[in-house]
Amino acid sequence: MQITPTNAETKLESNDFIVSKTDSKGKITYCNEIFMSIAGYKEEELMGKNHNIIRHPDMPKVAFKLAWELIQNGKEFFGFVKNMKKDGGFYWVFANITPDYDENQHIIGYTSVRRKPNENAIETIIPLYKKLLELEMASGMKTSEEFLSDFLIQNNTNYDDLIISLQG
Repeated sequence: MQITPTNAETKLESNDFIVSKTDSKGKITYCNEIFMSIAGYKEEELMGKNHNIIRHPDMPKVAFKLAWELIQNGKEFFGFVKNMKKDGGFYWVFANITPDYDENQHIIGYTSVRRKPNENAIETIIPLYKKLLELEMASGMKTSEEFLSDFLIQNNTNYDDLIISLQG
């Protein structure tokens, strides 16, 4: 089912915490009520589906590549993500994704907790994501990655420090 994006934005409240869990391949194994309510899906529509069911086309692929590289290596990911609702609307989140381990310390899945992002951060992130997406469409993800790397160097920061400073 192809969803057409709209300009209808839903803003999270400061006490909204969206929680979901996936298996190691990204298929949803748990989602809380606020996730279903904001995204506009029923539980049966989400369970077993890939988490990218809510991926908005405005999101650059390099953001998800970075997230997967971090979490598959046992690290946390923090980032700003524009998600698409079932009705085509969207909502921004400040996401934290962490790996889940079995008793032998093997990664068996991931937990994502999302909350309301800092509005000023979104105003900063939108043009950056737009540029990354334009580069991906014109020249591929490698060019987008190189631009992001150069952007971080020019701003004398790294990805984690940039994201945490923007969220404040």
